[in-house]
Amino acid sequence: MDEVRVVVAHSERATLRVGDVFLKVDADQSRIDVEVEADVPGAGPDPGDSCGASRPCSRSAPPGTTLGRLGGPSTGSPAAWAAAGAAIRKLHEDAPAATAGPAGRSVVALAAELDAECELLVTNGVLPVDLVTRNRQVAEAALRPWTAAFTHGDLQIAHVFVDGDEVTGIIDWSEAGRGDALYDLATFTLGHEEHLEDVLAGYGTDIDLGVIHAWWSLRSLLAVRWLIEHDFDPFAPGCEVDVLRSRM
Repeated sequence: MDEVRVVVAHSERATLRVGDVFLKVDADQSRIDVEVEADVPGAGPDPGDSCGASRPCSRSAPPGTTLGRLGGPSTGSPAAWAAAGAAIRKLHEDAPAATAGPAGRSVVALAAELDAECELLVTNGVLPVDLVTRNRQVAEAALRPWTAAFTHGDLQIAHVFVDGDEVTGIIDWSEAGRGDALYDLATFTLGHEEHLEDVLAGYGTDIDLGVIHAWWSLRSLLAVRWLIEHDFDPFAPGCEVDVLRSRM
C-alpha cells in the first residue's frame, strides 16, 4: 500500500502525496479553479487526473525529483538548473498575457501592502527596524511597470521536477496568472543565489539583477509574518530571514 505523506498543511490548504499522485484540498475554491484553468505543458490535467468543480484536486506527480527546497540543500547539476531556466522562459511565452488568468496586484497596491507589512513587522517586534528598512529600500526596484506575462506565481524549487538534466514537470498552479516574469525567476532562486547564474543562462535573456534581488526582499518581507502565523519557521537557516539578512 502506498504511504500517505503530508507535503504541506496549514489552515488554508493541504497537499498530500499518495504514491505518484498529489492530492490538494483548498479552502478557497477560486484557487482550485485557477489550478484547473492553467493550461500549459506540465500544468494541464494528465490522463487520470481529477481536478474539477470541487476543492479536492489530484494530479499525477511528474517523474524525477525536485531541485531541493528553501532552507535545504539544493541538488542537480548546473545543466539541470539551466534547463529549469529554459522551462521557465517557455512558461512565460506559452500563453498570451491577455488570456493567462487573473491579473496580479497592481504596483500601487503592492507598494501599499508592503509598507503596511513592514510597519507591522517593526511594531510587533518581529524583525529589527534596520533589517526591515534596508530590505524595503532594496524592494523598491521591483515596484516598477512591467510587461505582463503568464506566470506560475509560486514557483518554488519544490514545484519543479527534473530527471537528470531534463525538466519533467511543474506542479501547484493555484497562483497562476498575469504578472512580472522576474518574480517567477526570483521565487525559484530564493535562498539559492548560487544557482542564479545557471538559471539565467538557461532563461536566455538579459535580466536586471537588481529587480531579482528586489523581489527576494519583497517576497520575504511579505511572507515572514504569514509563515509564523501558519506554524512555519522563516528564521530557519537559509529561509526568508536569512534572505533578508543577505541584503544588509
